[in-house]
Amino acid sequence: MEDAEVVATLALSLAPGVGPQRMRLLIATFGSAQAVIAARASGGGINASRADGERILAQVAELGGGAGVLLSGDPEFPPPLAEIRDAPPLLFVWGDRSLLARPCVAIVGSRDHTEYGAQAARILAGGVAPHAVVVSGMARGIDAIAHHAALDAGGRSIGVLGNGFGVVYPQANRELYDRMVQHGCLVTEHPPWEKPHTGSFPKRNRLISGLAKAVVVVEASEKSGALNTAQEAGHQGRAVLAVPGPITSRTSVGTNALIRDGAKPVLTVGDILEEIGLSP
Repeated sequence: MEDAEVVATLALSLAPGVGPQRMRLLIATFGSAQAVIAARASGGGINASRADGERILAQVAELGGGAGVLLSGDPEFPPPLAEIRDAPPLLFVWGDRSLLARPCVAIVGSRDHTEYGAQAARILAGGVAPHAVVVSGMARGIDAIAHHAALDAGGRSIGVLGNGFGVVYPQANRELYDRMVQHGCLVTEHPPWEKPHTGSFPKRNRLISGLAKAVVVVEASEKSGALNTAQEAGHQGRAVLAVPGPITSRTSVGTNALIRDGAKPVLTVGDILEEIGLSP
């Protein structure tokens, strides 16, 4: 996409009251983001400032390391994300964006995990990594373990953020953040330096599942955010798998319930690879 359209799309994304659905409708109606802003000059359209778009694009360029903006319709924009409901009109990407075109498996789970959950996440992410890109949400706990295990195995990983580039959240993931930029890819809908806020993480979850062919939940309590990712996966037609755990464990209540309700139990790495059409 040429910079003028990128700048206009960024400007629209910052306009008050313009979410993903409304932005797609506006662009479809007017033909381009530039046309939407031009309509404002004629007394219609949306109150969006090109200067804001130029400022955000400059902040992205300052990050270096392959940071950029992908618009829906760009050849590098991941096709699976373009198909989901509430699809993002744009993505900020940082790192190896070629990973977005490869088969992906999401591995998610509880922040307050057990040692059993940590071991399961390492085994599964490390076993999947030579065959598919491991996607997770860059949270502490199972997410961080899955990212590290994939990279440790010589594979690649995509981290989906609930904030903008330049903000490391949680701070404990500073090393992982840097490692992902160097050897994986970070993606987000949020402009650089935007802090996480209420609702940003549930919104992020639809991107985690949307990028993946299958979502594996390692551990999840009854109200875990990982269950929200599994629910999004179901809406998107993605396969949902879960690691069974002790019925006495609080962090296995959610995964055991998923299995009871039809999710495929994961006992080996082969169970995951089989689900996405790869030979164990």
